[in-house]
Amino acid sequence: MNLDLLMFGIYPYIASVVFFFGSALRYDREQFTWKAQSSQMLSTRNFRIASVLFHVGIIMIFAGHFAGLVIPYEVWNLLGITLAQKQMIAMGVGGFFGALCFIGLTMLVWRRLFNPRVRASSSVMDTLILLLIYWQLILGIITIFVSTGHMDGHVMKDLMSWSRYLLTFRPGEAVEFISEVHWIYKAHVFWGVTLFVLFPFSRLVHIWSVPVKYVGRKHQIVRRRFPNA
Repeated sequence: MNLDLLMFGIYPYIASVVFFFGSALRYDREQFTWKAQSSQMLSTRNFRIASVLFHVGIIMIFAGHFAGLVIPYEVWNLLGITLAQKQMIAMGVGGFFGALCFIGLTMLVWRRLFNPRVRASSSVMDTLILLLIYWQLILGIITIFVSTGHMDGHVMKDLMSWSRYLLTFRPGEAVEFISEVHWIYKAHVFWGVTLFVLFPFSRLVHIWSVPVKYVGRKHQIVRRRFPNA
């Protein structure tokens, strides 16, 4: 078994199993730990702006990766968007939101490592997962610069094909599309998959509980006003 098959053909399936079953098991057995464990009350300085920049950036980056890797390139062709144009869009949008995310995350990393109160309340996993996301973000930003060396979109098509064949359970064929790409893309993919492995054991599980229902919930009366009060 070659290394590419192990890392990019088998490892993603292992990560998926850990991600889904690990999250379900933690929710079932350790609901008390199912929270974001915000440290805002320990230090509010610049926290809000850092958090907003990070979350807006990371959500848009995730959406971009989903659109880029999961949506078939035939769909883009039907929309009149060529691979080269798609790459330009990905580089522009990804670069913009990557920059927002980088600024916010840099502030959060600095706060986590060098604010005594925040550092004292942080677990090893808290720090590890934050640094891993930071590393992954840096790798992603570097891929933008590497991409300027091939603007025809063929590498993007290879990565889309790798994703397609994995999702259709053909790992052997999937690996053929990623084995020859630049090592920076491989590193970005590997560490991205690793985030899914660590997900159930970190505070990232709070993503599953995003309060979407709050947007459409009925107005709640917190205090009733009485005429003669």
